[in-house]
Amino acid sequence: MEVDEDEVVPTVKKLKNKQRVLLLSSRGITHRMRHLMNDLEALLPHVKKDSKLDSKSQLNLLPELADLNNCNNTLYFEARRHEDLYLWAAKTPNGPSIKMHVQNVHTMDELKMTGNCLKGSRGLLSFDAAFEDTEWGRLVKELFTQMFGVPSTARKTKPFIDHILTFSIVDSKIWFRNFQILENDPSQPNGPPQTSLVEIGPRFVLTPIRIFEGAFGGATVFSNPEFISPAATRMALKREKGGKYNQRKDAEADTQRRKDSRRLEEDALGVSKVFS
Repeated sequence: MEVDEDEVVPTVKKLKNKQRVLLLSSRGITHRMRHLMNDLEALLPHVKKDSKLDSKSQLNLLPELADLNNCNNTLYFEARRHEDLYLWAAKTPNGPSIKMHVQNVHTMDELKMTGNCLKGSRGLLSFDAAFEDTEWGRLVKELFTQMFGVPSTARKTKPFIDHILTFSIVDSKIWFRNFQILENDPSQPNGPPQTSLVEIGPRFVLTPIRIFEGAFGGATVFSNPEFISPAATRMALKREKGGKYNQRKDAEADTQRRKDSRRLEEDALGVSKVFS
């Protein structure tokens, strides 16, 4: 039987999303940062959590760790002095990578909100339109899409979508929020279907510092000129306090000089000369 070539339908191979994320931290993180990592692990079923990295200077080991764990993305929390926290988001092993400062962290346990979502469920990603205005915003959007987008073929994922992960840019900072999708009003469980959103946490703010061409290093693609490090802010506050102390001491010295200039010389009938 002859087959007409026009009737042959080519088979299209469906591409599978095989994104896996390695989640780990450095030594010295606080309990709040550990709870934040646990919340992210619960939200992202395709995350592989690893033990802490001993050395903060040998970041070149992270791509090798990601390769050993069969992960092509890495989220690395780096702790510094005075509870400063930085987040590295890298596409391993070739990059790019982003270094960000983490602020205003609120975990699920701290918020104590009424909403909840199924563990292992997939979440929708919502990005602010401001990501398309800049080149670094488009790069961050693409990187976060691959990291926070849970593939349907993940081992621990559930075939259910019940929350939305939102990323917004305000004041050159990336604001992260997590909302539960409600089909019915909790006050009227038997009422008509009405879709609404309820925040369930966690929440945090990311300030981009630098974008590197490679994984955890390489040429700088973007540098945030508005970012001021927490160490520089603390030094400025100490310098301001030191300036106030110097001004107070100068004022005391001026007062003493005025008192000395107004003091009259003792005459011949003075007490010290009469009873000497």
